[in-house]
Amino acid sequence: MIIEPCDKNAIPEVRELLEFLASIEGKRILTGQHTQTMGMEEIEYIYSLTGKKPVICGFELLAYSPNINWEKCDEACLKEIMDAMGTVEKAYEWAESGGIVTFTWHWFSPIGGFSKAFYSANTEFDVEKAVIEGTIENIAMCHDMDVMAEILRGFEAKKIPVLWRPFHESEGNWFWWGAKGAKTAADAYRYMFRYFTEKKKLHNLVWVWNCPLKEGYVGDDFCDIVSRDLYPPKHANDDYAGKYFELIENTSSKKGIALAETGVVPDIEKALKNEVNWLWYMTWSHDFALSDEYNSKEFMQKLYRSDKVVTLDDYVKL
Repeated sequence: MIIEPCDKNAIPEVRELLEFLASIEGKRILTGQHTQTMGMEEIEYIYSLTGKKPVICGFELLAYSPNINWEKCDEACLKEIMDAMGTVEKAYEWAESGGIVTFTWHWFSPIGGFSKAFYSANTEFDVEKAVIEGTIENIAMCHDMDVMAEILRGFEAKKIPVLWRPFHESEGNWFWWGAKGAKTAADAYRYMFRYFTEKKKLHNLVWVWNCPLKEGYVGDDFCDIVSRDLYPPKHANDDYAGKYFELIENTSSKKGIALAETGVVPDIEKALKNEVNWLWYMTWSHDFALSDEYNSKEFMQKLYRSDKVVTLDDYVKL
């Protein structure tokens, strides 16, 4: 994989993280877990089961969206927002413990919308207009990016690199940024890249693109890692070789490859044996990670004992 960051002004810590990822590629895979509550129950479950913690922790930024329509949020939406409040502070704590931080932003649409307005069904926000300078949609999107840039700047001030994965799952139309197709979502991603790196002078991000479609690839100059999300059947732990090589074919053979979200943890031993070199995986939260419904206890224990994975303890000692 290319070690040189796509952001030419990236802080040294970004370069160090990319160098580390390159050094383990094909040898070991980073463990990861998403959590979206202050309790971080998923991390505690893994620890109770294995005696170890993942090295990557994913945090949810939806509660930090500037345009939440509080009057038109249903109970499920309100609960999700309240659960996610304070996750930035938890992310600081995770980084200070030696772990790696990644963020997912279910971005409530910058204008309009109701309830969970990150879903395209709940907003009429037009991402195609948002990338056109001077439009109402563009002004609103830039306002939201200003807010998010300052949140991320707090991590830069502490020299913390962040795995940043905006506009995720743009292969589908379920989120507003994917409603006009993956190509338009890629335009929005490139707009954010330039806005953050050039206008906001934000340089602590490892840029992760998250879409397996060829027509949606943002290009080698705009990402450090390419990734995709997979939700296989329960207990179907595999290397996901077909999905891995399809992603490379449709994006770039020069970039590192990550399994950014999954419901079922990959078979690491099989993956590395077959040269399916995922850099990391991140299991999704709640039901996917709080019981043995999707991944057996025995599989998880074996996984965290393997010398082919990197846990939090391993990473701190390196």
